[in-house]
Amino acid sequence: MTLNSLQRSKLAAAFAAVTLVAGAGGYYLAGSRGAASATADTGRKPLYYYDPMVPGEHYDNPDSLSSMGMKTVPKYADDSGGPTAVPGVRIDPSSMQSLGIRLATATNGTLAGSLDVTGAIDFNQRDVAIIQARAAGFVQRVYGRAPGDVIRAGAPIADVLVPEWGGAQGEYAAVAKTGDPALIAAARQRLRLLGAPGGATGGRGMTTIRTPIGGVITTLDARAGVTLAAGQTLAQINGLGTVWLNAAVPEVRAADVRVGQAATAELSGFPGERFTGRVIAVLPTAQADSRTLTVRIELANRDGRLRPGMFATVHLGDTSRSALLVPSEAVIRTGKRTLVMLADGKGRFRPAEVRIGRDAGGQTEILAGLAAGEKVVASGQFLLDSEASLTGIAARPISGNAK
Repeated sequence: MTLNSLQRSKLAAAFAAVTLVAGAGGYYLAGSRGAASATADTGRKPLYYYDPMVPGEHYDNPDSLSSMGMKTVPKYADDSGGPTAVPGVRIDPSSMQSLGIRLATATNGTLAGSLDVTGAIDFNQRDVAIIQARAAGFVQRVYGRAPGDVIRAGAPIADVLVPEWGGAQGEYAAVAKTGDPALIAAARQRLRLLGAPGGATGGRGMTTIRTPIGGVITTLDARAGVTLAAGQTLAQINGLGTVWLNAAVPEVRAADVRVGQAATAELSGFPGERFTGRVIAVLPTAQADSRTLTVRIELANRDGRLRPGMFATVHLGDTSRSALLVPSEAVIRTGKRTLVMLADGKGRFRPAEVRIGRDAGGQTEILAGLAAGEKVVASGQFLLDSEASLTGIAARPISGNAK
């Protein structure tokens, strides 16, 4: 690509702020000076001259122009390091402010945050009553119930005739006239074993079956004239005193959810109102299609306004936890790995690979790769990372941190 004179002048102005001076394992970014002046000040002989924009081109003449049309600068061998010197980009401390470089310290702190997800109301599957026939018989009467009806505790479901109970009750009545306590006790015990409610001794095999709890009828098989087998289900009742809110939590936030955690729910049907509850279970399987975990929250529903099927926005309380933190702006995400630029306090910088957790409040959690107290570059790190990449400075691996 050919650059015109205006483009060359803009590029020259951009690079005039710094002069790159080679050092053992790194670069030294000094204030802009001519090559002859730098040699005179340091008394060192340059290895060669080059253009920072095209570092692969080397020149012997300080007055050379690179293929980009820019004046070359000297590259020196580092006279302060040695074979064991740590590679890195070096910056003259007096130039840091003009280059916009700002440092921050990795510190242990509390990563604040909350977890907002969506969920749906469901029945409390622990508050269920199954109403069955205890013995074979016939449905004599029903009470106009239908699935979906909300009924109170003790409401009648059906009148059932059990012939076997009628015979046992007749025998009991005859034995009771003898006044023999042993025979009376035996007859009463037989009624209990046959399943007569409370060992009922009156009537002729007729009983009214009632619901033990209040709630909604989810299934109803009681119909007038139907023949019943022992153990046949007549109805199923789900209580409504409490309901479950099944929230879908992304699996990457699984560590932020625990049993007993407080939760609040907002429903569009009740604007401005919040319903409070707690997490009672985190189900053991994940949803493969959405990569979420189901978190079960129990909500009080004394007035019955929360109805199964309603959608809700769920706030899962305070998910704050202790963590090693750095400013989020200090993190460089390349797509293949995550880096920060380390500062040794003496003007030398090098990249370090890190493994990060979640972000909150402008802070990023560091899971591995840094230790508390290490300094990182929070502003200007991309300039340093570019210099490190140009000179082939390897990033410190996660296993090489100071932890």
